[in-house]
Amino acid sequence: MTANPRDLIVLRPEGMYCPAGDFFIDPWKPVATAVITHGHGDHARTGMARYHAASDCMPVLRWRLGEQDFHPHAYGERFPLGNAVVSFHSAGHVLGSAQVRIEVDGEVWVASGDYKRQADPTCPPFEVVPCDVFITEATFGLPVYQWPDTPEEVARIVEWRRACEARGRAAILYAYALGKAQRILAELARFDEPPVYLHGAVDTGVQVYRSAGIDLIATEAVGEQPKGKDFAGRLVIAPPSAAGSTWTRRFRDAEHGFASGWMRLRGNRRRRNYDRGFVVSDHADWPGLLVTIEQTGARRIIATHGNTDALIRFLRERGQDAQAFSTDFGGEE
Repeated sequence: MTANPRDLIVLRPEGMYCPAGDFFIDPWKPVATAVITHGHGDHARTGMARYHAASDCMPVLRWRLGEQDFHPHAYGERFPLGNAVVSFHSAGHVLGSAQVRIEVDGEVWVASGDYKRQADPTCPPFEVVPCDVFITEATFGLPVYQWPDTPEEVARIVEWRRACEARGRAAILYAYALGKAQRILAELARFDEPPVYLHGAVDTGVQVYRSAGIDLIATEAVGEQPKGKDFAGRLVIAPPSAAGSTWTRRFRDAEHGFASGWMRLRGNRRRRNYDRGFVVSDHADWPGLLVTIEQTGARRIIATHGNTDALIRFLRERGQDAQAFSTDFGGEE
């Protein structure tokens, strides 16, 4: 898209740039001032001179980036950056995730980062922020992506674990180490289930959430178990990168499941060779995207990553002003 010289956010090689404030939002190359929406690796990277982020995001950023020149801000706190007034507002995506509200001379833009509209016991809900221009993700920007109730989907995970127990097998569930795994563990706390075993990468993130006061089911690290430990009948959570690795060999007989929005399509589960798929996502589904866009009251929509073409086409057919930014962000991590 062609930038208007009056736009509050424009694209540069380093990322989304606010000229009035002289800062970048989730830049993918080193810059002087970065405003970070959340801690996933495609949004929070090393190499920035200064980082502004929501206070709730600090434990995650320190885990992911180490000690940096961090400038934390409470949700809703307005602070100046250059000639812009900036504030963070909950995105409901993962712990500490935020939308970025930018106001210059009465014009308001909101960059959503990643967000979801479903309830999540591990983070505050999404806050609708009225604006003139809304920059939205479109990870699952197709009508086929509509999420089931998450507690019901987690109940299916419990049923699967118990069925594996009856067959003498471990139930290995692959879930992203930041946000997804913790959300599942928080939902599992409602069930009378034995402790869950965790891959080391997941366990580290779980301890970050626990230190932030998030209530999760009891867990134990796989790496701390004695050699020859029998995991039959137990739920084990690991990052997707562990699938097919030598790490899985310690589980002598196991079934494998994947928790992701991509599991909404059965073909994805078959192609990835999982025994079970569970539809749990940290992103907005198609109805969530549309209701959010409507609730913001924005006169103009900019989609950043995912199925942007389908979302833009749909919005334009409804007579809305919609374009895309070509960004370096991923989908579900």
